[in-house]
Amino acid sequence: METAGGIQASLGGRYAVALFDLARDAKTIDAVEASLTAVRDALGQSDDLRRLTTSPLVGRGVAVKTVLAVADQIGVDPTTRSFLGVLAENRRLSQLPAIIRAFRTLASRHRGEIAAEVVSAHPLTDDQVAQLKQQLRQRVGREVSVDLSVDPQLLGGLVVRIGSQMIDSSIRTRLNALASAMKG
Repeated sequence: METAGGIQASLGGRYAVALFDLARDAKTIDAVEASLTAVRDALGQSDDLRRLTTSPLVGRGVAVKTVLAVADQIGVDPTTRSFLGVLAENRRLSQLPAIIRAFRTLASRHRGEIAAEVVSAHPLTDDQVAQLKQQLRQRVGREVSVDLSVDPQLLGGLVVRIGSQMIDSSIRTRLNALASAMKG
């Protein structure tokens, strides 16, 4: 994979590549990707889980036991469950957001797609997602996988990131630009 080298430059990227290799060999890339999305959503919704993954004060044994319990509760696949246990054992749970992003990039490239991160102020409907994918497909010239998240602070509009390119049409950014222009 031509881009694995770039991804492996970071610690989270190395873990993502290792997980991707396991998932590819087991033919469970889609299941692992869905599980990682569930983990990402759980991190976004639970302050306790976020603290567990970032606090240096949480003991290794407690972290392993808790993260495996969370994995069982949200129904992740066996490969992802084991992987989360390894991360907890190695005190690397703080790397989860980077690992999840890197894994999604690897999975998209494996499918011949390009990955786009989309942040919206409100959840998008299925029709809106389909229209967005079509517009992005026309812009980049190939299939696009969309990783959706919500940030109410945007107020409205979207922020789309494809690789290093960012398209920011959020109301918050427009208001900031207007405020800056009015200052003179």
